[in-house]
Amino acid sequence: MRNQTIYSASCSFESACQISALPEGHRSRGLHGHSYFATIRAHLPADWAPFPGGEVEELRRRLEACAAPLDHALLNHSITEPTDENIARWIKQRLENEFGVPGIQQVGIQSTQHSGVDLDADGMAHVWRRYRFQAAHKLPNVPAGHKCGRMHGHGFEVIVHANQDLGERDLSVDYDHLDEVWAPFHMQLNYQCLNEIEGLSNPTSEVISAWVWARMKPQLPELSWLTVYETGSCGANFDGQNYRIWKELTLDSAIQLKRAPAEHPLRGIHGHTYTLRLHLSAELDQLMGWTVDFGDVKTQFDPIFKAIDHRPLFEIADLPDGDTASLAAWVLAKGRAVLPQLDRVDMYETRGCGSIVSADVDGPVIPV
Repeated sequence: MRNQTIYSASCSFESACQISALPEGHRSRGLHGHSYFATIRAHLPADWAPFPGGEVEELRRRLEACAAPLDHALLNHSITEPTDENIARWIKQRLENEFGVPGIQQVGIQSTQHSGVDLDADGMAHVWRRYRFQAAHKLPNVPAGHKCGRMHGHGFEVIVHANQDLGERDLSVDYDHLDEVWAPFHMQLNYQCLNEIEGLSNPTSEVISAWVWARMKPQLPELSWLTVYETGSCGANFDGQNYRIWKELTLDSAIQLKRAPAEHPLRGIHGHTYTLRLHLSAELDQLMGWTVDFGDVKTQFDPIFKAIDHRPLFEIADLPDGDTASLAAWVLAKGRAVLPQLDRVDMYETRGCGSIVSADVDGPVIPV
């Protein structure tokens, strides 16, 4: 198996802006501000960082230096129309031309907790917006005794992603337009029993994502993919053809980077509360309505999780080093032995800073 590794880094900045291209009276036309969160994901050459395993730290350092002129500043002084998309393009151009970052796969700008833009490797800007609804459901086809067979409820979340560079509308898709498109779905789903809605008799995360897609795509041709959170730690993605699910875990572990220089602080024993995200891809089981049961993922992966949670990871004999790329590759190899549908592992040591190792495809970006 030949893995693909993408390194991820992030930084935040506080800025004011005004967007004069918006209509008179629009709330974002006047002077206002945000706590922005920027992320970058990149393929990096083996010799790019100061030492093997130092890729995330170096990528973070360069991103922070790139974004420094924006921190506690009026963005209009640097960017004529500082929309989230234009900020992402500004950062990408500077990272490539002034800070020597190769292989950029994605630059993300998140201006609020619930909205942002991801600029992909082809330069396409995917605007996204997070929505919530409260609903009950049960899964009618699960085996007797399965907890999801009982009527229960969730605070569901749906993230709508739309490619701003597709379509022929005069104005690109913006957050207000996404709000307008989502509003009828909120009315249909919020404070409802999903099983009683036509087409949702078996409302798994996968079925919900396909149900929304089929009804939203005609209204929003730019729709790129949908992300449905059933809980805060698991959910499904759907792009109109392919289903992918993920399960998120946190672990508290000690590490040291064996290949760091002797005087470097990362060479010593230290630790993180890691965010580990397992991504699985499979065909939809038409009876069960899922690709893989989230409960089975947790059960099958549990021995691997216990081997790395609250542990000194530098004592694991077959783990080559303690950097997130090495950890993610190790988890992917171990995980595929028990979960063959597993094809990607995200390992973050802090928010947005870590590595993504995949055996096949990258899959969609999920806000961190």
